Amino acid sequence: MTTNVLVIGGGQNAEHDVSLASAAAVAAALRMGDNAVTCVTIDRDGIWRADGIPAGVSAAESMALALPLLARAEVVFPAVHGPLGEDGALAALCALAGVRVVGSAQRAGAIGMDKWTTKLVADAVGIRTARGRLVCAEDIGDVEFDGAVVVKPASAGSSYGVSLVRDDDELLPALRTAARFDRRILIEEVMRGREIDVAVLREAGGIRWAAPPLEIHAAGLFDTAMKYDGTAQFTVPASLGGDELAALRRAALAVFDALGCAGVARMDFFLTDDGPVLNEVNTMPGLTAASQVPRMFAAAGVAYPELIERLVRGALKG
Repeated sequence: MTTNVLVIGGGQNAEHDVSLASAAAVAAALRMGDNAVTCVTIDRDGIWRADGIPAGVSAAESMALALPLLARAEVVFPAVHGPLGEDGALAALCALAGVRVVGSAQRAGAIGMDKWTTKLVADAVGIRTARGRLVCAEDIGDVEFDGAVVVKPASAGSSYGVSLVRDDDELLPALRTAARFDRRILIEEVMRGREIDVAVLREAGGIRWAAPPLEIHAAGLFDTAMKYDGTAQFTVPASLGGDELAALRRAALAVFDALGCAGVARMDFFLTDDGPVLNEVNTMPGLTAASQVPRMFAAAGVAYPELIERLVRGALKG
């Protein structure tokens, strides 16, 4: 039986173009199966674009005109990364409309998007995170920090606004850069360890499992440019000992469950001499075939179209 799927891409944040790529790849994969796919793009200014929505309407008017598409969908696939998408905003809209949605619900999306709150949750379930502090943009002129630190917006993705600070002269510019993306800024100690990603999938039957981990090879900070210019080097499966693999999987599943994630989520860790340290969580990670999450599931024998299909089936089963 054909499933009506509404794929939403774009969004009102710095990850707009990345989201467009994910949405296009998701739609193409779904069309390979027994699905009727409709696509909507949210412009950077918040205007929803789809067939039948005329030019010149406001963001609110365009959303109202897009609601019939939402009503006709059996499942919504919100391939929108970052704020006003991945943060639970679209999941909340779908919940209000009574439409099933791929991925995490609004609470898990909101917590996972907020790096500071994610740290609090991880710490509560015994998963280590880097030492750090939260500051407001209004207070950045009074901030001091000893040693090398990483400065990042509390709620942003794709490493936008993230800086590695090695001396005092670099701190204020880094704080100002982060403040362009969020008024709440996280300052963390620099972690020394291997960068390992773990993807967790919740299947239609409720079983969740972790794909083979992926290692990122980066000289310095794995920043936005490296993520998307093709220079990033990955190894999947990562070369890990049995104890290391087990510790990473336990940590990833613990965070997935503590946040209440659904669908697929990517947990980013530093693997230190003392074990895994959680860096951040992505509840709607990049989903082109070349993205990290599909690479991990491909290593487990789950091809990209099958992964996308499984996410839709999981949403249908609730």
